[in-house]
Order: sequence, then structure tokens, then C-alpha cells
Amino acid sequence: MTNSHIRLESILHEEGLRFVAGVDEVGRGPLAGPVVAAACMIPRNVHLKGIRDSKLLTPKSRKKLFWTIITHALVGIGVVSEKEIDRINILNASLLAMRKAVLALSVTPDFLFIDGHLKIDVPIPQLPVVAGDSKLISIGAASIVAKVTRDEMMEGYDLEFPHYGFRHHKGYPTAAHVAALEECGPCPIHRMTFEPVARLLRTVEA
Repeated sequence: MTNSHIRLESILHEEGLRFVAGVDEVGRGPLAGPVVAAACMIPRNVHLKGIRDSKLLTPKSRKKLFWTIITHALVGIGVVSEKEIDRINILNASLLAMRKAVLALSVTPDFLFIDGHLKIDVPIPQLPVVAGDSKLISIGAASIVAKVTRDEMMEGYDLEFPHYGFRHHKGYPTAAHVAALEECGPCPIHRMTFEPVARLLRTVEA
């Protein structure tokens, strides 16, 4: 992250805003499981090293940073289930998960940085930042917390539905996942409106 991006958060602190949170979500692309968001407020006197877009980190590095973040920052988590995703669509579910994450914080933020280009439905001043997880420490921290949280949820689902390999692909449409889906059909945590799940259901109903 560049100094200019880090400076953007510092400027708000210098203007008297004590509680600045970054918000991000993970899980838009998978065929199964929830979308998970996190909101992170890093205290002004805390300097976390190694924070970056969670996709650029190894699982081991993410897990280590996850524990550092939740130990030194205020964190809120928001989860929207696959059934709700099917009901309201993935974009609305992602925004809802981020809203839930902000509401789960123990302190109401003065300002929000939202990853992406859309605002969320809360009465708090906010700024969407495209690719914010690679530009702002608070959003990068949120992406790590959301990613580790969702990955652990999918590893739990792997024990419940072992035929699909959720532990390995976390619900994303890998070749192995699609092959298992075609062989076994969807399980209760699959997103029934997502292709190729929807196509398989149409075939069964035909």
C-alpha cells in the first residue's frame, strides 16, 4: 500500500474522526455457502504490518494476520446465507452483509471506507473505494477477516457435505466442484439460482 493511501485514513483521524472503519466482503463468486463481510476499525495508535488484499496472501499468512487484527482492532462480521442470496441476488446480499458487519461493531464509526463502487444502507458518512482492499489498511484488514471467517465456515460445511470438496475450493466453481455437483446434485448450501446449479435443477424438473 502506498503512503498516499495510508495517508487518506490518517487525514480523517487528524480532522478529529476517532472511529474510521474499512468494510469488505468475500464470497460473491462461489456456487455454495454464504457471503461474508467484515468491518474493521484500527485504532490510531496501532500500526499493523503486512496488511494487503487477502487474495494476495497465503492461507498461513492470512490466518496469522487475522489473529493480529482481531486482537488489536474493533471488528464486526456480517453473514448472509445462500438462501437469502437466492432470494435477493448476490449484489444485494453483499451490500446487506457489509451493512450487518458495520452494525455488529461495538462502536458506531464516524466514517466508512467501502470496498467497491457502491455505498451501503447506513446513516454514516462513507466513501466507496474501488480495489480498496489493496489501497487502504482498514479495508485490507476487513478483507482478511472476512476471508478467513468464510473459509473456516466452508471447512465446517466440508465435514457436513464431504462429497463436494468444500475444504479445498471453498465453494468456488472449480472443475472438481462442478464434477461433484453433476454427480451428486446440489446440497442444501448450494446457491440454487447460480449456474450450473440452476441448470441441473432445470434438467431434473424437465
